[in-house]
Amino acid sequence: MKTKSTAILLCFFCGWVGIHKFYLGQNVAGILYLLFSWTFIPGLIAFVELFVLIFMSDAEFNTKYNQGIAIAGGAVSAKDATSALADLKNLFESGVITAEEYEEKRQNLLKYL
Repeated sequence: MKTKSTAILLCFFCGWVGIHKFYLGQNVAGILYLLFSWTFIPGLIAFVELFVLIFMSDAEFNTKYNQGIAIAGGAVSAKDATSALADLKNLFESGVITAEEYEEKRQNLLKYL
């Protein structure tokens, strides 16, 4: 899972060569930054991207770069949500949670699939 603070630090220190792009999974952009690093254009773009990353919300960052949906500050992918549904069903069947709790939590997880 990618973190916003790591992306910001990479953009600040190595943005002119595109290291932050490789970290964020944008390999083609990273290669272009690397190829054109002898010009100052990637450095200027990285400077702007630094502020975009700084002012981007955590939920937006997770949705864009972690292929997940922000839930209470974290990110949940479809795979994680499916696993959580299975765990939730096991808790319900074993009697740890009530039917109302099960249904409420199930509906919350299903929103993000």
